[in-house]
Amino acid sequence: MLCVLLLPSLLMAQTRKIVKAAPVKATTSANTQTSIQRGQAIYKAHCLACHQADGGGVGTLNPPFVKQWAGGEKSRIIRMILKGSVGKVEIDGDTFSNTMPAQPTFNDQQIADVLTYVRKNFGIKASVVSAAEVKAVRAKAK
Repeated sequence: MLCVLLLPSLLMAQTRKIVKAAPVKATTSANTQTSIQRGQAIYKAHCLACHQADGGGVGTLNPPFVKQWAGGEKSRIIRMILKGSVGKVEIDGDTFSNTMPAQPTFNDQQIADVLTYVRKNFGIKASVVSAAEVKAVRAKAK
């Protein structure tokens, strides 16, 4: 009889342990949204003059953001921010020849944030860029 009376109490105690053991984590989408917001601020301060508010670039000087570049291989666009870009770039039959300066003062998180903003906007809808991915490319690019 005592066993029957104690069983509900034991089950309740085990249930409470399970509930307490499951920590509440921020969702990926919330983290991504925060990264996008930080990236948008960086974009407005450092990228907007050349790439414009709509990501359309400037004439044949500065290229627009297109999926093949901004939404393509992450390491290529990370290197472009770290080292800059010199030379001609062809996009959809147009040639762009303005030099993009390197951004060596941006830390890994800033680069990840601005690239996540770009890759989630301007019609691209590509995956996020993490600070760890930037760090790995930076280590190889030295």
